[in-house]
Amino acid sequence: MTVSARAMADATPDGRDRYVDLLRVASLAAVIAGHWLMAAVSGEGIGNLLALVPALQVLTWGLQVMPVFFFVGGFSHALSYRSLARRADGRPVYAAFLRARLRRLLRPTLVFVLVWAALALTVQLAGRGGGTLTGAALRLVTQPLWFIGIYLAMVAFTPPLLQLHERHGWAAFAALAGAAALVDVLRFAFGVPYLEFLNFAFVWLAVHQLGFLRADGRIRRPGLLAAAGLAGAALLVAVGPYPLSMVGMPGEKVSNMAPPTLALLCHGLWLVGAVQLAARPATAWLRRPRVWRTVVAANGVAMTAFLWHLTAMLAVYGFQLALGMDLPEPATAAWWAQVPVRILAAAALTAGFVALFRRFEAPAPAPAAAPAPAPTAVPAAGPRAALGITLCLLGVLGLSMTGLGGLLEGHSATLIAFPVTAPAAIGMAVAGAWLVERSAPVRRVRLRG
Repeated sequence: MTVSARAMADATPDGRDRYVDLLRVASLAAVIAGHWLMAAVSGEGIGNLLALVPALQVLTWGLQVMPVFFFVGGFSHALSYRSLARRADGRPVYAAFLRARLRRLLRPTLVFVLVWAALALTVQLAGRGGGTLTGAALRLVTQPLWFIGIYLAMVAFTPPLLQLHERHGWAAFAALAGAAALVDVLRFAFGVPYLEFLNFAFVWLAVHQLGFLRADGRIRRPGLLAAAGLAGAALLVAVGPYPLSMVGMPGEKVSNMAPPTLALLCHGLWLVGAVQLAARPATAWLRRPRVWRTVVAANGVAMTAFLWHLTAMLAVYGFQLALGMDLPEPATAAWWAQVPVRILAAAALTAGFVALFRRFEAPAPAPAAAPAPAPTAVPAAGPRAALGITLCLLGVLGLSMTGLGGLLEGHSATLIAFPVTAPAAIGMAVAGAWLVERSAPVRRVRLRG
């Protein structure tokens, strides 16, 4: 049994920050739309529209909204951890925090991974994994999982970074931003190798730290933050080694995304400032019952839609090829004419996937009011949870790099200097999720006679 969106919307406390829910949904929707638009599929393979039409790369300054999702994550993690800590009476809450934050994230992710792994294995056993579109699909469909891996790291580091925030406020953010800037100086000015990968932590955790600041009402001049971020990003792109695009481009020597750069951090600052400027009117709009019910319903399936949206887009192209339709050259007039139809078809297919898999994301109903029995402690819960989330993030990141092609050939990719295969990555993710689930306290069930 799951809770309906209407029931959840009607039960919303007056003090809930509804704007955060809207930002979460809107940021994922923007990423989905961007992926659908950028996919440039032809008979020769899958390309990137922004690489074919470089003038469109400026659109990424508005459409690359993943920093907003991580910013919202910081806000939600701060509230969740503090709420658990208040009710814990001094007991450790790390394991319970991880389990609470990850349950609705890991279940739909692991279902997606296992379904696609079974499909990939079936296709390759049948000897059909080498086709142009099939091979590209097996390689690309797991790439968006990188963001889930980064998000897992943010959840894992929330307790210590929240303590730093409570002691130092903006200085904690400044330290992370300064570390990101130092990494880029050492990388570009002095050619120090491998240091750039540290910015996967410094840049995204700095954005996450802004969510803590919002939770405490300390972003008081969002206009100044937006202006400083936009000016900083523009200056770095104009005079530095940074590309215009805020997403990765094939063949580029430098990407602002992988690994993240100081320019991307400035981009995140401008986006955070911009969305904060819109907070007051948007919050008033969200007080309308119909609007809020729509946001609640969308929020309940947003992760499922994100996981399956590329599958839907690739299926649309697959149907075109199966029906014998010619795929026009990307960026031509004929290609642009098909864009609205393809996006509508992808949206319809995504809705079908959501209907099929949404139950794995749906929250469980709240238990009936009754005296809460004492929890049974789990030995070494904190270390077990830490190991679990580490395995999860390594597995998810590894799978985003390896893809699902070459399962039978042992295809591997390098993750933090170590080779990893897709089966090994899946095993780490599943084992990690099991450890996190088993690390939290289990309540004793009181039988009624």
